[in-house]
Amino acid sequence: MPPSTTRPKPHKTVTGTVTIEGHELTITNPDKPLYPEMGVTKLIYLQKLIELAPYLLRYTRNRYLTTIRYPHGAGDPDFFYQKNAPEPLPSFVPTAELSGIRYVVLDSIPTLVWLGNLACLEFHPSLHEIGSELPAEWLIDIDPSLEEEPRIMEAAYLAGQALERMGIQSVPKTSGATGVQLYIPIPPGQYTFAQLREAGYFLGKYLVESHPNLFTIERLKKNRGDRIYVDYLQHWYGKTLSAPYTPRAKAHATLSTPLLWSEVEANCSPKDFNLLTIGPRLARMGDLIQKLAPQSLDQVLRFLNKL
Repeated sequence: MPPSTTRPKPHKTVTGTVTIEGHELTITNPDKPLYPEMGVTKLIYLQKLIELAPYLLRYTRNRYLTTIRYPHGAGDPDFFYQKNAPEPLPSFVPTAELSGIRYVVLDSIPTLVWLGNLACLEFHPSLHEIGSELPAEWLIDIDPSLEEEPRIMEAAYLAGQALERMGIQSVPKTSGATGVQLYIPIPPGQYTFAQLREAGYFLGKYLVESHPNLFTIERLKKNRGDRIYVDYLQHWYGKTLSAPYTPRAKAHATLSTPLLWSEVEANCSPKDFNLLTIGPRLARMGDLIQKLAPQSLDQVLRFLNKL
């Protein structure tokens, strides 16, 4: 007998329309499984996106957006990155051009639902706003080298403690995949990407020297062994990282979720934060990132300039 395949069976094409904020959108195959293991169909996914919109859109509006599309749902091997705005483009979808690429600007619920209907399961905005060459925030990516890494929350906690000793508060957030990112709000227009990279290198070097069996700043994955990578290089002009509250195309329908430091210290599991659990959490906690004031990096940068 031929080997079995995990690809979903073809679905009969079903379409419907919905009006959101005065715009009529076509929804195709609403019953199509996008996260089969979690029972999340396209219709449920779109409903969850609308629930996430007040939070997710804060971090995608006025940014150049890259999406990752999974036509057959999470786990689809034929996924692809979408940078150029797909055609046909509805009149309500704004775009912005950078380096010859016409990006979608995700700034409204209709645009979010339109992208969701195209099976965009991940939203990765630029780290700078449209028309600016300066960072909009600072993100340190704590990236495990192993697919299953039980020490990831320990590593994130140690990195957060190191930042705090530098006088910098941060908000940890799951990447939605295997890693954790430390989100540091900064005053608009005050720092350059080069300055943040210098501070990130200093943090990474300190963590490696303090915990050499846990951390590495080795860029090549094949040379990291089982050590956790402090990625200070990804935060750069033209690059992207997973937006707070973006879903990820993982079997458990996880999404990038800001955490309390007490949750990190208790070694919480990234799998606990998913499309089916995020609504009650947001109703209870709100957006944890918005509760942290912009952080001054002046003292750290002055110290580094003297080295």
